[in-house]
Amino acid sequence: MSVGGRARERFAAVMAREPVPLDEAALAIAAEEYPRLDEAAYLARLDALAARVVARSPAPARAASLLRALREVLAGEEGLRGGPAEYDDPRSSFLNEVLDRKVGLPIALSVVYIEVGRRAGIALDGIGMPGHFLVRYLSPSGAEIFVDAFHGGEMLSADDCLARYRARTGRDLDRRLLGPSTPSQIVLRMLGNLRRLYAARKDDLRAWWVLDRILLAAPSQLAALRDRGLAAARLGAAEAAARDLESYLARAPQAPDSDTVRATLVQLHDGPRLAN
Repeated sequence: MSVGGRARERFAAVMAREPVPLDEAALAIAAEEYPRLDEAAYLARLDALAARVVARSPAPARAASLLRALREVLAGEEGLRGGPAEYDDPRSSFLNEVLDRKVGLPIALSVVYIEVGRRAGIALDGIGMPGHFLVRYLSPSGAEIFVDAFHGGEMLSADDCLARYRARTGRDLDRRLLGPSTPSQIVLRMLGNLRRLYAARKDDLRAWWVLDRILLAAPSQLAALRDRGLAAARLGAAEAAARDLESYLARAPQAPDSDTVRATLVQLHDGPRLAN
């Protein structure tokens, strides 16, 4: 498999910055699927949305008025929302498609809220609650307001979040899991959503590039290294597959699946293409 390409290089460059610019990283993910993506145009759209939020907030702008304006603009005027069908649609993970179609997964919608909020002058955190990504505003006094971008920008307390998790799963959520995610963690979670979707579709070509991006962002993820090798094997790229799988075994020789991976390597060296 080729590891070159402008989209890959762009993603690597963005992820090497500190802090990682979340808006640019999200668009860099999409650039592989949309090679003609005009990143500057989508960044300008985020700028314009933020300008509308500021215009709706009385001066001097305060957090409460900015949060209300953010919800009015993004959920009310733009109609950003989620729905059950979005979980099976890869477009729901791409920031450009979310801005164009006005629908998306919770995490992709949350990126819009975070980035428009940042531009408007309010710092928002991404909250990686298991199963449902949220946004949080943390006041200087320590008060928390959570925003559910998937459900029309609904504002919640921490207790609301915990109660909804309990109602959905039947289990209690560790309060610490309502802590903030870094931009890199958000990017990896977005890629993880695409990874699962493409794996379910048996779309090895797209799964391969998603796994490649995961490894660029988090080289220590050995499961991604193994899965990239297996995807390459199914695509008939024996050399790239062997390189990844041999590296996986060298780094995790006692892994539970090591015998299976070794068997795959034998098949690769013998020459036949692996079936899906």
